[in-house]
Amino acid sequence: MEPWIPITIAAAFLQNLRSALQKHLQGSLGTRGASFVRFGYGFPVAVLYVIALHALAGYRLPVPTPGFAIWAVIGGLAQIYATMMLVHLFSLRNFTVGTAYSKTEPMQAALFGLLILGERLSLGTVIAILIGVLGVMTISVARSPLTASSLIRSLTSRTALIGIASGGVFGISAVAYRSASLSLDGPNAVMQAAVTLACVTGFQTLFMLGWMLLTDRGEIVKVVRSWRTSSLVGLAGVVGSAGWFTAMTLQQVAYVRALGQIELVFTFMASVFLFKERINRLELAGCLLIVAGILGLLFF
Repeated sequence: MEPWIPITIAAAFLQNLRSALQKHLQGSLGTRGASFVRFGYGFPVAVLYVIALHALAGYRLPVPTPGFAIWAVIGGLAQIYATMMLVHLFSLRNFTVGTAYSKTEPMQAALFGLLILGERLSLGTVIAILIGVLGVMTISVARSPLTASSLIRSLTSRTALIGIASGGVFGISAVAYRSASLSLDGPNAVMQAAVTLACVTGFQTLFMLGWMLLTDRGEIVKVVRSWRTSSLVGLAGVVGSAGWFTAMTLQQVAYVRALGQIELVFTFMASVFLFKERINRLELAGCLLIVAGILGLLFF
């Protein structure tokens, strides 16, 4: 098994855990505060990760370049706004559907990867991604009557448009992160990904902290007071991001994000066992389509 596969699955699980914790925080902190804790509480862990790789594993530190800085800033800003859109989605529909809309990301990431990096996909990979996206779309209409008009309304609703936009901006951030990591002259993919993660989360922390200082300082107080749950969000977020960054340094973004759709399976589990939300047959069918797409990606 190629190393990017288990790394991606672990990252998807941790991302699901982080999203579940962020949903819990969204009601008390607001969209910005719940988004900030992912970066602010994760940044120290990211720095310690780089220090450990350098001091304990003996990996040399790569020297960032202007190109690296540009891609890191683009990816960092894109991820901030995509995260805020995703957190906002949680207040519009249930946890599973809110996440499902953003999972159109693999197809959009494949397009951005082709346009920005010139990365091409095999026909089998494209079919597997389309099956996964079909599963996501099935989930998105599972709570509505299956008519042509209801399908159009569902796909053009405010919730759908925000979710699809979130997935697109996440796709841009993923391609930018891969570009940033590959631009480093590092000893290996692990160290390149770690340095990219530390630099990006540092930038994101400063950006969002400045934003809250200018617009709502009370939100910072709430973030500090919620340090117990917020620190868990930051820890899960940064460890998951370390997995994503490493996997995307090793493999094309479209492959990694397509496999990452397994997160929706974890989301179903969270919906049932944590939030006590009921799952209907169409949502289950959509979940099975996602799994079929993942299997097709891995074996064909």
